[in-house]
Amino acid sequence: MEPSRHRLQTTAVPLSYLAWGQGPTVMLLHGLADHGLVWQPLAATLATDYRCLAPDLRGHGDSGKPDDPAAYDSLALVQDLETLAAAIVNDQETDGAIAVVAHSWAAKLALLWAQHYPQRLRQLVLVDPFFVNQLPGLFRLTFPLLYRTLPFLQVMGPFDSYEAAAAVARPLKQYRGWSPHQQAVFQGAMEQKPDGRWGSKFAIAARNGVFNDILNRAGLTTELDVPTLLLLPEQGLNRLAWQIKPYRTYLPNLQIKTIPGNHWPHLVQPAALNQAVANYLSESSA
Repeated sequence: MEPSRHRLQTTAVPLSYLAWGQGPTVMLLHGLADHGLVWQPLAATLATDYRCLAPDLRGHGDSGKPDDPAAYDSLALVQDLETLAAAIVNDQETDGAIAVVAHSWAAKLALLWAQHYPQRLRQLVLVDPFFVNQLPGLFRLTFPLLYRTLPFLQVMGPFDSYEAAAAVARPLKQYRGWSPHQQAVFQGAMEQKPDGRWGSKFAIAARNGVFNDILNRAGLTTELDVPTLLLLPEQGLNRLAWQIKPYRTYLPNLQIKTIPGNHWPHLVQPAALNQAVANYLSESSA
């Protein structure tokens, strides 16, 4: 099932989002430097029973990209999500509550959303969450190194051609296998710049603003009652007990499931993730 593309003009930024299917709403939140199309396999699995919405978060994809890094405070992005939900969900849901699936850094947004708007989230699925809690200020000194080495930032560019960008992308973990879906995701993440070169749609201001936010705001420091599934890929980023401890501490209605794949299971081995999410949504809403 192919998605339809929609655009919501808010007072803050225009938000672009994809939609699939009909039924109870499931909001799908991509990770840093990605965009909504990464969720195509999961949405196709769920679309017979659910309406799936996958926004491009501000600074990403085809949504608005403010030039000021301060505009990427996590609470500003949470407000985007609440505005989107209020605009397109309430006419479909009797109580306005939805399920949310969030990958990596977007898990922080989902958790803060649940804290500030507890009536909105009915169920929560966190896929290998990362950058959720506050980092020590000393990490600011290492940000230039992170910008050069983190896999999802290596395709920001600029590149002399699309082919040169694709050659860099193909060996990266999130594109391992270079399936048609992965190629479509990569293509949707890139654009030709005014000077003729190619680069990511992910804005540099968004990159800088998000990393600054990671130094200043934690995402999980208080108990949340929302039923939550934590999906941990076997080759993911959360492999040690101390990494899982905050979720066990603050999420009393928590289930944990291990699935195949690396940090991007929805791109490299989506079948297991798709089934785990579908099972959880149906079981926890029964």
